[in-house]
Amino acid sequence: MTDSNDRASQAPPVRRLPDRRLIVSIHDVSPAFADPIERLAETIGAILGGPRFAMLVVPDHWGAAPLDRAPAFARRLRGWADAGVEMFLHGWFHRDTSAHAGAAAAIKARYMTAGEGEFLGLSADEAEDRMRRGRDLVEDAIERPVAGFIAPAWLYGAGAHQALKACDFALAEDHFRVWQPASGAVVAKGPVVTWASRSTARTASSLAVAAAARALPDWLPTLRVAVHPGDVTKESLMKSIDRTIRSLSARRTVGRYADLLPEGGRAS
Repeated sequence: MTDSNDRASQAPPVRRLPDRRLIVSIHDVSPAFADPIERLAETIGAILGGPRFAMLVVPDHWGAAPLDRAPAFARRLRGWADAGVEMFLHGWFHRDTSAHAGAAAAIKARYMTAGEGEFLGLSADEAEDRMRRGRDLVEDAIERPVAGFIAPAWLYGAGAHQALKACDFALAEDHFRVWQPASGAVVAKGPVVTWASRSTARTASSLAVAAAARALPDWLPTLRVAVHPGDVTKESLMKSIDRTIRSLSARRTVGRYADLLPEGGRAS
């Protein structure tokens, strides 16, 4: 009689699909969250076999954690970048202080984030100023160009879209796509798998979405997974993150955002 161990050893290995890509990112990278970021980087690096992920860097989180006044963290960022981690600019303050005109923007600002949709209500001039100053600060720290710009909470207003083109970032990303701001060309489609720690209900919902992502067929060419410092506050989230990234990386090729650029396109 064959026992369960024999059956397991005879099971076919998971087949990785070469035309299906997994891209993993750590958001809200800031001196304010140095310890959680370190834990996330170690966890994800151990699963993926190295620093095969992106980091989204906030230059001055909520006006209380300026990168240029945290030399030790800046050196850590440079070390990650030297090892191959892609570095994106992720807003300036990561805090929304705009007065939103219009019901749609107000609803997004209130329900899609906890006051952190910084670029949702900015004018083009203010958005461009923050993008340029933020890029300079991050690039001074990592000593190389950033890979692109991703707005806090993935929320962009009309001004932010104008500023993206003016600043000539190679890539940008929102909840449902990755695109090249200069041309508007979309290089990846599909929602981001992410987790929420703000409330019990949001946590439960994010755990369910992650479970569904593990179970669904691999029909999307590119699947994005994003984690946040707050995720480390709940072990249920960390277990789900571990299980989800392990499951998806076993079936997909772990890639970089730069892989999405057309042949000959700019990359960091």
